[in-house]
Amino acid sequence: MSLQTLSEWLRCPNCFLPLHPRGELMLACERGHSFDVNKRGFVNLLTGPRKFIGDSAAMLEARDRFLRAGWYDPLRDAIHTVVAGESPRRLLDVGCGTGYYLGAALPPGADVRALGMDLSPTAVSRTIRSHDRVDGLVADVWSPLPIRAGAADVILNVFAPRNAAEFQRVLRPDGLLLVVVPQPTHLRQLRESGLAVEMQADKAAHLTTSLAAWFRLEHHDQLDRTVHLSPFEVASLIGMGPSSHHSRSSAGEDSTGLDQLVTVAFDIFGFRRR
Repeated sequence: MSLQTLSEWLRCPNCFLPLHPRGELMLACERGHSFDVNKRGFVNLLTGPRKFIGDSAAMLEARDRFLRAGWYDPLRDAIHTVVAGESPRRLLDVGCGTGYYLGAALPPGADVRALGMDLSPTAVSRTIRSHDRVDGLVADVWSPLPIRAGAADVILNVFAPRNAAEFQRVLRPDGLLLVVVPQPTHLRQLRESGLAVEMQADKAAHLTTSLAAWFRLEHHDQLDRTVHLSPFEVASLIGMGPSSHHSRSSAGEDSTGLDQLVTVAFDIFGFRRR
């Protein structure tokens, strides 16, 4: 990360003018709005009150443990294949989390850059620490994004909220929006046993409808399999997502104390900007 590469992504969240480096750890616009850049290499451009909070350090640690075990590697590989076909030079990950999927999607090449964006400063810090060609942004997806128009060739959005109008604005003409959402059968066994929260049954249909005014659906793929998880792995799986707010599981065991068969199932959508 450098101030220059970071600034090339960004616009001022107050007046929407481009941000430029000023001093060692500061970005500013022509109207004098300035923002400190964290020494870890990211900038926080949150403004105003927010309805939601970002993932906690405990959730991110649980996610890192579970993903490192390889259970979602088929999804990671599928994302890599789709993004590689685009040969992007500028890749934006909205809801970057630990950077697990962004790392797979980032094409080789010194001139290829990525921006990891998340509501959680801890998540952004983890992402940029893992990848030296990734800049970091703390921002709220529900607000006008502090990102320049047409800045991204591909937007990656995995299990994260979406802002369709803003995604269209920051994506280049004919750019690709890659969205991953869980299928209705995802974590079915954990929901049936009360370990995971219920999910929206028509999530895929709602997604395509909500994006239709700004994007056209280009392709839709599905991945599903059943995996055999230890109690510790079940606890990590629950702890890494929204179910962590409702589960009584500890970090090392689930409520059953037994290995479980768990369905993991994903819808992978490729949308092209209209």
